[in-house]
Amino acid sequence: MFMRFATMLVVILSATGAGAPPPRVPVLVELFTSEGCSSCPSADALLETLLRDQPVDGVEVIPIGLHVDYFNYLGWKDTFSAAAFTERQQDYSRIFGPDSVYTPQMVVDGKDGIVGNDRPLAAKTIAAAARRPHLALHATAHATADSATITIDLPAAPAGGEKIQVVAAVTEDDLTTAVQRGENKGRTLHHVAVVRKIQTLDTLGASAGPTETRIRLVPGWGPNHLNAVVWLQGVKSRQVYGVASAPILR
Repeated sequence: MFMRFATMLVVILSATGAGAPPPRVPVLVELFTSEGCSSCPSADALLETLLRDQPVDGVEVIPIGLHVDYFNYLGWKDTFSAAAFTERQQDYSRIFGPDSVYTPQMVVDGKDGIVGNDRPLAAKTIAAAARRPHLALHATAHATADSATITIDLPAAPAGGEKIQVVAAVTEDDLTTAVQRGENKGRTLHHVAVVRKIQTLDTLGASAGPTETRIRLVPGWGPNHLNAVVWLQGVKSRQVYGVASAPILR
């Protein structure tokens, strides 16, 4: 009798999904960093912890590292830096204020700018971001010889809301640099989720549906360590309404 009851209980739990944890809420964490900044290695380490350990309950942290170029004049040129990433950070300054361009800086879901190596504050801010509504988003990616094709299942744009851009990026994990000059001279720095390329696609339309984009892959990027990250970002507010990531498969 006990065995029959136990079997029935297992069947009921399986049918109802009882005991299964709810799906994690994806949250985008952007780190503006530089190999020429002495305060940034600890923020880079925090970004890796967020990626590898996923330490925030109920949250899928999707991190990206954007290396700015305004430290390059201090004696060490960050080979991962780009003016486009500096411009992206400067664009956030119209939301956070004119004195908000610094490193290391984390921007969580496009809404909150915080000091990038403050672990307790990062966890608190990410958890708060996950409690806001998010749009469902899914992406897959595969590579050919010289490009990545990213297929995105887009939601419909919310009625009466702001225009929402679709943004896609290619990131690379497991990058190491032995710094020879500048503020981090003599240090070996390790990076994950380094943005190699970022591009803005179209805005969300009234109907849900799939779309596809291609991003050129540059020789020298590690073919086994590339990922596609896609997110939905308000044109005016810069808030991120949804994010997804996928490995770039070959």
